Amino acid sequence: MPYLQLEVIRNYPYAVKKLLAKRIGETYSKIMKADANRITISIRELGEGAIWRCGDHEPMPAAIMMCDIRQGRSVQTRKKLSIALIDMCNEVLGLETGQLNIEFTQHSGDEMYHQRLGSFSSEWSPDEGSL
Repeated sequence: MPYLQLEVIRNYPYAVKKLLAKRIGETYSKIMKADANRITISIRELGEGAIWRCGDHEPMPAAIMMCDIRQGRSVQTRKKLSIALIDMCNEVLGLETGQLNIEFTQHSGDEMYHQRLGSFSSEWSPDEGSL
């Protein structure tokens, strides 16, 4: 953990997705004070007409990022990350303003096992980012 899942309605070249994953990982690690080796990112290209945002008017094409994270970060920290991720996705993917929403699900560390790291995650600590 974290696992960041971005769902979009267009297809993007491999190089664009790799660049976005790199930037998301670096940004997440810095803002959330997390070990970059724990970060997993998926970019799901669901196709035109696959994601919609409803409202008072006609539904509009949308995008969503689900962030499964370890609990412990403040609302202000999660807001800072959300703004940075939205700006980044708008820039790299050409999303429209208002198209991307960010949602968080927070977990305890023992809910994610990392084969690469050989154990469950520890509980998040602000000191982790200084590793």
